[in-house]
Amino acid sequence: MRTATLVQHPLGAVLDASEYPLGFPHEHRIAFRPATGDVLVEIHLPPEAIVPTARGYRYVKNRDETTVLPRPEKERKEIYASVLAQVALRTVHEVLTSDPDRIVNGVILNGHVRTIDRATGQEVSPCLVTLSASREQFGKLRLSQVDPAQCLKGLNALVSPNPYDLEPIRPIVEFDLSKYRLMDSMDVVAGLDSRPVLVKLTPTEFEHLIRQLFEAIGMEAWNTQASKDEGVDAVAVSKDPVFNGECIIQAKRYSKLVGVESVQALAGVVEHKRAAKGVLITTSWFGRASHDFARQHGRLQLIEGPELKYLIKEHLGKDVIPGPVPPKRRPTR
Repeated sequence: MRTATLVQHPLGAVLDASEYPLGFPHEHRIAFRPATGDVLVEIHLPPEAIVPTARGYRYVKNRDETTVLPRPEKERKEIYASVLAQVALRTVHEVLTSDPDRIVNGVILNGHVRTIDRATGQEVSPCLVTLSASREQFGKLRLSQVDPAQCLKGLNALVSPNPYDLEPIRPIVEFDLSKYRLMDSMDVVAGLDSRPVLVKLTPTEFEHLIRQLFEAIGMEAWNTQASKDEGVDAVAVSKDPVFNGECIIQAKRYSKLVGVESVQALAGVVEHKRAAKGVLITTSWFGRASHDFARQHGRLQLIEGPELKYLIKEHLGKDVIPGPVPPKRRPTR
């Protein structure tokens, strides 16, 4: 969590200081995903009204008046599409060039515009541009020479087919709680003894304790209903980012080895839910095969009893007994 904060804050400051013409919004959200090295950025794009409807003005001497030269609709749409592309490319460029230590491997950007739905009169925020670009891929561009719209096309960005008409597209990465069946929260920490034995908690109590732990770490978290979400016990997302990039949590209140099949199952859920990360937490321990699998997958994190004990002490102020210690392995000959 500290690594993410150390990356997010400087990059956020750079975007805060970025200067745009009058009338352009200056709002963004940013988050770093250490597991992948990606920065997720959500920006607000200027509305279609940013393009003047007048191409110019003409003075009519015999009438002593100035008339407006209207800008053709096709031209307005082309200019607006180019403006959106330029803002997107500039944002990615600023993020990557503001990371001299090259911690960031790539940028995932979603560009939204805040406007009023002409059909309902309600405020909406459709996504008009979304792209994912690696540092290596973006570093090959000569931005001073490119056509912005064609450059986005070359980066395989998704762009609204009719941005001037605010036709939305789906972001590459999005955070959507509607795909989970959430349940009301329970305060387990308040009822803990000074040194509780975690394996004596009920499965539900343990799941809520883990949710409270993630909240104390600095995330928003929710428990899911039992037997409704493919083994997902909780889902969490950072408060800082856009996020668009949820963390799936499974909690195992075990007193014995957690088998590798549990880790493999979590990997499947992470892929199916299109989550950014999966965390498997247990009061016991994992075997070597589980750690190897998680390492190869890249988006899984395993937390065993001793580390869980430390996290609860650090963030919840409780000194707990997680469960039995793993048996010592016999030395190989």
